[in-house]
Amino acid sequence: MSSLPTLPVSTRHVALQFARRTPLDAAQFLYGEIAQRMLQRLSYIRVSPDIVLDAGCGAGHAIEPLRARYPTAGYVGIDHCNPLLDIARERHAGKRGLWNRLRNKPVPKTEFLCADMATVPLPAEQTPLIWSNMALHWHDRPHAVLSEWRRLLRPDGVVMFSCLGPATFKELRSALHSAGLETATPAFIDMHDFGDLLVESGFADPVMDQETLTLTYRTPEKLLEDLRHLGGNPHPARRTGLVGRQWRQRLLDALEKQRHLDGTIHLTLEVAYGHAWRAKSWHSAPGETRISANAITRRPKP
Repeated sequence: MSSLPTLPVSTRHVALQFARRTPLDAAQFLYGEIAQRMLQRLSYIRVSPDIVLDAGCGAGHAIEPLRARYPTAGYVGIDHCNPLLDIARERHAGKRGLWNRLRNKPVPKTEFLCADMATVPLPAEQTPLIWSNMALHWHDRPHAVLSEWRRLLRPDGVVMFSCLGPATFKELRSALHSAGLETATPAFIDMHDFGDLLVESGFADPVMDQETLTLTYRTPEKLLEDLRHLGGNPHPARRTGLVGRQWRQRLLDALEKQRHLDGTIHLTLEVAYGHAWRAKSWHSAPGETRISANAITRRPKP
């Protein structure tokens, strides 16, 4: 089976950066909006899960909107950042949440696990729905994550995810280049590659779509502040150490030069959405190579 190469992402640094951003409330202007757009897409999918696995759950911000849609479903959140999980447990573990309080219903199962998305300590084929909001681009081996999701899903289970695409932060990269600032920036995967990878990983009927969001800012300082809230830069070749005043000012000046006629500075986010069903049968095995029949040439007769 073909797969994407390991991406230039330090998963250890991802966990450290998000630990510094607990409880991620300031990032919900984007993550919460994307979650609502995912829920709109989920409304077209006929699924009634008794449990939802939230892969990359953070501080558990998705619990309430998911329980509004599936009020009796249990919830298992996994994340690689323990400080965020501590916040999630404090806020949600053992609590009914607003929706179930209004309905005077008992507490559905709520559990949080610290785990890598590619190695989840849960049994195979027990999960009907995997939800992952803006987490897959933080992993260095997305192909391994998709394979793990397939292992976890029940036959005919469904995965729904969102992640950032290649056009994301193009203005920031341009500003860094024009200012002559040497640092590596995150690399994101095209949605078409994810669609192919879903099929190769044993999923059926994948649906991928994307949209471009444009954030507008009055000041470059606010743009950089929001970038920090959203998770920072986990590229292993990024500039290390604290940024000096001169370095930061050169970046601010470069962003300032990007002002549009309306006086705002823009930041592009390409957001990819995907969902797919776990295929009932899948004939590939780990380490197996699959090639097109068109690539096979008939051996000439002796």
